[in-house]
Amino acid sequence: MKISPTHSRVMLAAAAVSLVGISPVPQASACCALAGGNRSVVNADQTVIMVWDAAQKTQHFIRQASFKSNGQDVGFLVPTPSRPQLEESGDAAFATLKMITAPPLSKGGRGRALAAPAPAAENSVRVIEQKRVAGFDATVLTAANGKDLAEWLRKNGYSYSPQVADWAEPYVAGGWMMVALKVAKPKDGGAQPNIDTAALRISFKTDRPLFPYREPESAIAAKKLGTSDRLLRIYFIAEGKYRAAVGDDGKWSGRVGWSGDITSHRAGLLRDLKLPAATGPAQWWLTEFTDDWPYAKAAGDVYFSRDPKS
Repeated sequence: MKISPTHSRVMLAAAAVSLVGISPVPQASACCALAGGNRSVVNADQTVIMVWDAAQKTQHFIRQASFKSNGQDVGFLVPTPSRPQLEESGDAAFATLKMITAPPLSKGGRGRALAAPAPAAENSVRVIEQKRVAGFDATVLTAANGKDLAEWLRKNGYSYSPQVADWAEPYVAGGWMMVALKVAKPKDGGAQPNIDTAALRISFKTDRPLFPYREPESAIAAKKLGTSDRLLRIYFIAEGKYRAAVGDDGKWSGRVGWSGDITSHRAGLLRDLKLPAATGPAQWWLTEFTDDWPYAKAAGDVYFSRDPKS
């Protein structure tokens, strides 16, 4: 995968999270995308596969993300409500789900561990694990507050800012963990014109499945990068049809684009996602959500609950 000066695309799985960009006008979103130097980055189109196992209270999160950036280096900060497991996943499932949910054709028409030891904790930051996975150097950590987290990021080569600290505060206050990700550099330290990463799956325990939708105001950076529109697509797989809302009962601008039983595709999708054959419920129901995600500060994260009408 080649990251150009203006556009980068990676695939990762995470507990409902956003990307934070390393930026002179720092931005943060559900996964915090970080761009180095005096550069800007914002989330662009996002496609997510979420497999929810209600019986085990486990969420598997695989994300296919695009970013707009005028920097070459991109890193990520991902919050999860419990200690995550990071594994390489597969990309083919995205194409399968796209095919399943595609509108019918009308007649004649188109319808990876690191050898180096973990760095010592700074202030309240505690490093739990370091791992090289799917082309990323990943660090799982905890912090007592957003300020200490931002300082750790600064000392470890990530972008930091008051905005990142503010974005992280509700997560660290709630005892969430953070996954800091950087695209892995060559072992010989040489140049890396082509950056290759695979789909990353983040699995974690949670009482409620979620997509971290919050992000600081990002309209300024988006305007600077010449982007105004982006689409969020979530393929939510569970035992039945689910609905989504911001917080407990707040309205969300997302809408259901497709809903139906995909049990016949279960074995193939689990194989493509590199998940054990017994993962999740025996019956699979897919609900596809789409959202014209605005570059604006959200009221909260998106949570999913079983649709009582189904």
